[in-house]
Amino acid sequence: MSQAQQDRPKDRPWLIRTYAGHSTASASNALYRANLAKGQTGLSVAFDLPTQTGYDSDHQLARGEVGKVGVPVCHLGDMRALFDQIPLDQMNTSMTINATAPWLLSLYIAVAEEQGADIKALQGTVQNDLIKEYLSRGTYVCPPAPSLKMIADVAEYCYHNVPKWNPMNVCSYHLQEAGATPEQELAFALATAQAVLDELQPRVPAEDFPAMVGRISFFVNAGIRFVTEMCKMRAFVELWDEICRDRYGVEDPKFRRFRYGVQVNSLGLTEQQPENNVYRILIEMLAVTLSKNARARAVQLPAWNEALGLPRPWDQQWSMRMQQILAYETDLLEYGDLFDGNPVVDGKVEALKAGARAELATLDGMGGAVASIEYMKSRLVESNAERLNRIEAGETVVVGVNKWTEGEPSPLQTEDGGIMTVDPAVEAEQISRLNAWRSSRDTAEVTAALDALREAARNGDNIMPASIRAARAGVTTGEWAEEMRKAYGTYRGPTGVSASPSNKTEGLEHLREAVNAVSDQLGRRLKFVVGKPGLDGHSNGAEQIAFRARDCGMDITYDGIRLTPEELVASARQDEAHVVGLSILSGSHLPLVEDTMTRLRDAGLSDVPVVVGGIIPDDDAEKLLNLGVARVYTPKNFELNSIMMDIVELAKTNAKT
Repeated sequence: MSQAQQDRPKDRPWLIRTYAGHSTASASNALYRANLAKGQTGLSVAFDLPTQTGYDSDHQLARGEVGKVGVPVCHLGDMRALFDQIPLDQMNTSMTINATAPWLLSLYIAVAEEQGADIKALQGTVQNDLIKEYLSRGTYVCPPAPSLKMIADVAEYCYHNVPKWNPMNVCSYHLQEAGATPEQELAFALATAQAVLDELQPRVPAEDFPAMVGRISFFVNAGIRFVTEMCKMRAFVELWDEICRDRYGVEDPKFRRFRYGVQVNSLGLTEQQPENNVYRILIEMLAVTLSKNARARAVQLPAWNEALGLPRPWDQQWSMRMQQILAYETDLLEYGDLFDGNPVVDGKVEALKAGARAELATLDGMGGAVASIEYMKSRLVESNAERLNRIEAGETVVVGVNKWTEGEPSPLQTEDGGIMTVDPAVEAEQISRLNAWRSSRDTAEVTAALDALREAARNGDNIMPASIRAARAGVTTGEWAEEMRKAYGTYRGPTGVSASPSNKTEGLEHLREAVNAVSDQLGRRLKFVVGKPGLDGHSNGAEQIAFRARDCGMDITYDGIRLTPEELVASARQDEAHVVGLSILSGSHLPLVEDTMTRLRDAGLSDVPVVVGGIIPDDDAEKLLNLGVARVYTPKNFELNSIMMDIVELAKTNAKT
């Protein structure tokens, strides 16, 4: 090593995290402490769907969802158990929470106070990005305008009271998962940031606003197209600097810095030959670490088997070791930016910026991000359809999926299926603890705290002080969220799937003929009802099934996410469905499908075939078939046209003879 290299200070590694949480607060706490002992340097908390959507674990809509995709946190006791023996004033904690972000941050602050921490010293992030929830993730509760107001409440409170905390992660991660092109990911995320800053600007003195801009962070996705993704991050850095300087007049470069964390792409992880995912994850991590001037501040990697189900602790450890080897064994952090002045990189960055600026101009012309939600949603669905078309046609090669599909069995998939499962008894135990918590509370304090929360919401005050008071008093997640629903109302986001066929029906002629033929036999157009029961907001699969079915000539009903089995059966009866399709990715398929099948039988619709899609282990698929489900599809069933032909064949069972 040269003397110049020896004299150059080595960069600090990024925060090393794993996105984790499951079953119970105490089980998740044990996992966190074990990961920290293995060298993890920050925490990234995954909450279960009831917590994300503002329901207590005993709510009807929480059935089958408790502890499945994250940890249930219903009250201060749960949050206390989650961070037991973890000093919060020494930790950097990311909480992936949006609609209930003010509440979970309030619980976190209350626990930190109990630990004796200086609240001003707390470091971390709440995701707190509701706009992307309407577009791609689906854990929203209230309409856009009051949701934007609550995002600003958190930012304003943190600026004055928790100054090291990032009050919002503008989250482009799920936009890419929903099919966004790099230009769309750049534009939609930056438009969201502008909407938030426009909301925040009147709340603080002009001289304080640049520092508040400096607390906004981003959470991004890095896909397998390594060069494009690395250039996308450089484009993000340059566009954000430009927006902060030109739109908001921020002069200090440190407040214009593009600060971001990343989880690399989960969309591209394959169920087929899942061991190949290790290479995908490594290549995707390089895209956000190699370019020093656009390097992530925090990295969390999925595990190789997340397309199969919940990773085990060893799987998470393997992903963590990947980060540690790059950060500590290689010489990456000893050099300046490797790509400055590279003409190929510069050209690609400029092209991405030009595309993003054009899309931003379109959004500005429509009134900004909030006014453009329906437009952005439809664009994402269309882009995702084009992505899937390329995979089906073999234009995009996915190793082990549409090319080189023959391979040896993976020794990594052991007798447990290579994943961790959540004990069904967890839900009952969590509900028992919740009931005990309610019984032990000071009722007068809870009532007074809820009254104060209601008054703050009604008056348009910042809801954080009243929320923190409610957290200390023992109010539950469901009680807090119910007050927000009463004050601000609820919302059903656009599906992005119109009733009219698209102009992308090339190659579907044989399917359209088959749909026409069976429709003639049925005496009316084949009716396909697509639904997402439960709280799962990952709607990409359901949208693409409905999109393709529509283009094949079927009469579809798809009303979006978060429908109860009762509502879906009512829709099937009212619309006289020939086939019903259910999409569930949260792991709650067994109880939700069983409930739906029972209700269909009770409604006299037992002859209507039901198909189910999701991340479903083989043993569970067998159980669903035994319940009477006609077909079960998992991510390995990527050929949508084959699924469409199955639906046509199933509809024939109801055809007139």
